[in-house]
Order: sequence, then C-alpha cells, then structure tokens
Amino acid sequence: MDIDQTIFVKMDNRIKQILDKEKSRQSNTIELIASENFASDSVMELAGSIFTNKYAEGYPNKRYYNGCEHMDEIENLAIEELKKLYNCNFANVQPHCGANANTAVFQAFLKPGDTILGMDLASGGHLSHGSKPNISGKVYDAHSYGVDIDGYLNYEEIRTKALEVKPKMLIAGASAYSRIIDWKKFREIADEVGAILLVDMAHYSGLIAGGVYPNPIEYADVVTSTTHKTLRGPRGGIIIWNNSDYTKKINGGIFPGTQGGPLMHIIAAKAQCFIEANTDEFKEYCVKVKENANHMCDIFRDNNIPILTGGTDSHLILIDLSDKTHSGKVIADKLEENGITVNKNGIPNDPRSFVETSGIRIGTAAETTKGHGRNWFRELARKISKIINE
Repeated sequence: MDIDQTIFVKMDNRIKQILDKEKSRQSNTIELIASENFASDSVMELAGSIFTNKYAEGYPNKRYYNGCEHMDEIENLAIEELKKLYNCNFANVQPHCGANANTAVFQAFLKPGDTILGMDLASGGHLSHGSKPNISGKVYDAHSYGVDIDGYLNYEEIRTKALEVKPKMLIAGASAYSRIIDWKKFREIADEVGAILLVDMAHYSGLIAGGVYPNPIEYADVVTSTTHKTLRGPRGGIIIWNNSDYTKKINGGIFPGTQGGPLMHIIAAKAQCFIEANTDEFKEYCVKVKENANHMCDIFRDNNIPILTGGTDSHLILIDLSDKTHSGKVIADKLEENGITVNKNGIPNDPRSFVETSGIRIGTAAETTKGHGRNWFRELARKISKIINE
C-alpha cells in the first residue's frame, strides 16, 4: 500500500517561496564559484528519493537494522562504480562531506597530538588540513607549508619542512591552487620522513575522473574527496585506497568513529554521479572546463588582471587584487550586483584581512555544465575585467 500523503502537512508556503526564489537565482545568475556545480536531474531525484526513509547503520551485510537488503544493493553499487572510476581497490561512500572524510582518516591513522603537515590556508589549503580553528588544528600538532613568491608549490621547501617536523601524516591537496599538483613528489617526501600520505582531491576529482588532471591513487596511501564540485554529484564525501590493511581502520574511522547512520538517499545519488562521470560525455565536459578556464585567463591577461601563477591547469582561477583599489569582498559584491557570483579569497601574503581579502576565486565548472563555451567565457572575462578595473 502506498503511503497516504494526506496525513502530511503540505509544503509550507514560506519554504516554497524561498525554494522558488533560489531556483530563479540559479537560473538567472552566472555561477563562477569554483566549488559549485549543477547536478543532473537523476542525481537530484535520487537525493530526494524514498531512500531518505531508511536507516542503515553499519555496512553492507553488517547492518544494525533489518530491512536493509536494498540499502546493501545501492551502497555496493556505489562502491563498485567509484572503484571503477578511479581505478582503486577499496572505497567508502558514507562520508557526509569532504571534511568528514578527512576527519575519519585522521581518526583511523593518528592519535591526538600526532604531527600533521598540510597546505597553509592562506596559501590555498583547506580548513580541515590543520587550520587552527578546525578540529584538525586543535586535536593534532598541525604544521603547514605554503607557496613561493609566484604562487607555486615549492617541493624542496615542503621536503625541508617535512624533515624538520617529521609528520605522522603529510596532506596534499588544496581548495585554491590552480596548477597541477605533483603527487609523485609528495609520495617521495612522505617516504623519506616515514609519513602516511593523504591526498584531498576534492576540487580536482571530476577533472581526474575525466582524465584531464593526474590521478593520485597510484601514490597516496588514502585519497578523500567531495562528490559535488567538478564531479557534479550530490553534496557528500568519499574515501578511496588500495592497501587492504587499511580497510578496517578507515571504515571504522567513519562508522562508528565519526558518523552514525549513512545518508542512503545521498549514497544512491553518488552511485548515479559515478556512473555519469565514467562516460565519454563527461570526459568531453572536463576538457571543456579546462579550456574555458584558459579562455578566461587569456582575456584577463589582455586586460592587465593579475592571475596567481599566471594561469591555470584546472577549472580554477585565482585573481590577485593586491595592487587594485578594491578588495576581494568589494569586487565579489560588485560582481553579484551584475548577476555574477564568485567568492572572495585570500592570496599568499595577503596584505588585507581575512574578511576583506585581496583575491577572488573563479571556477568554470558550473557554467560549462550549462553548455557555455569559448566566446561566452571570453566575453564574460571582459565584463569581469571592466568591473575590476573601474
């Protein structure tokens, strides 16, 4: 018997109005926030599906609740599709987000007070890589490495720092670094100091799946990611690895270590996302994402808009406003007034405060999903350049 929907209160009109306004905003504004994208209708349908109704604490065939046979099917499918996508041996699809995935890996391999070494937040790193306000910077002895004067990772300086602090875990990956990260060099540094290498590929995961950015799984002990951003799935996290000796501790780091019941509706949407990302169409999309970012960079350079590192190898562009009149916050607000959403972003050695910043971060993934190409992105870059130079 179907559920009698008459027993439920209809969607509150206030909520409906907010939903409709957000639909309009997403449809009528230009989305350049590098961590955002547009999921497919199939992914959205599954994220709002009846899988929401089922509690499935535990893992496939090891649940704490009965009635989970279909939960086991969908989670196993998501795991197998994820393993195919990144050519890895093992996967966990339960993390609620990328930061949860990182926290679970820390719990799996570290003890409170152990030393970790990650990219400095001000240089393009992420909060969960040891930033002081984050739990990773409070529970562990967190140290950081940065970038050189041109905005590039300097692997010899990272090596020197690692030899100095002797981290138990070395973290590679970033949230505002536009260039290729040399995973092999990180592996060499980790081996030299006896560290576990964690790669957080959240920003690059879609590009990696599409074959236009290097896959870290060959070099990392553990890889974490989100499933939205360039991967174009639901908001969630994943962990992948190759060494069977890690399986029990990583799975335990998620459940019961840091989470309870998994979000089965999101896991179902993840499965669909992984299937979509393992297609020729998605690979073509990823090529266009990178091309469009470089089209924008061409115009920015023509208009004397400084780009950190001078360009990009990914979907991401970091504009340096340190010599401009207006801060990142002011420019982000001006762009929003013109129907363009970006985010203010700190830059290395930022002369302005964290609230104001001297940069903006731009990404091409979302608008490439809408089907825009070379000419559209070049014209958009001209418009942004004009606003910055006013």
